[in-house]
Amino acid sequence: MSQLKSLTSLAVAFRDERDWQQFHNAKDLALSLTLEAGEVLELYQWQTGDAIAAVARDRRTDLSDELADVLYYTLLMAHDAGIDLEHALVEKLKKSAAKYPVEKARGTSKKYTELDRT
Repeated sequence: MSQLKSLTSLAVAFRDERDWQQFHNAKDLALSLTLEAGEVLELYQWQTGDAIAAVARDRRTDLSDELADVLYYTLLMAHDAGIDLEHALVEKLKKSAAKYPVEKARGTSKKYTELDRT
């Protein structure tokens, strides 16, 4: 079993042992995922310059906890929707590679629709 599948099993078991699946419809999982991602962002709110990089060092536990929450809801959503996240990521990277070829995208933050505009 892959590590991602093992993590999914842990997340599902944690939820199911508490009988929380009844609260975990797709909408509420998506909402929770967004809220947790917002808590990651909140750690960086109002930070500038070197303070941005310092968040990962100085608030490492907070950042770790919030990222774990994001992963938890991601794993549950994928599990409940029958999505193989490993396969989904590989396929998405293939699509992104086609939209962002290295020779055009390397070193730029332009959106793929603007890569040909120079």
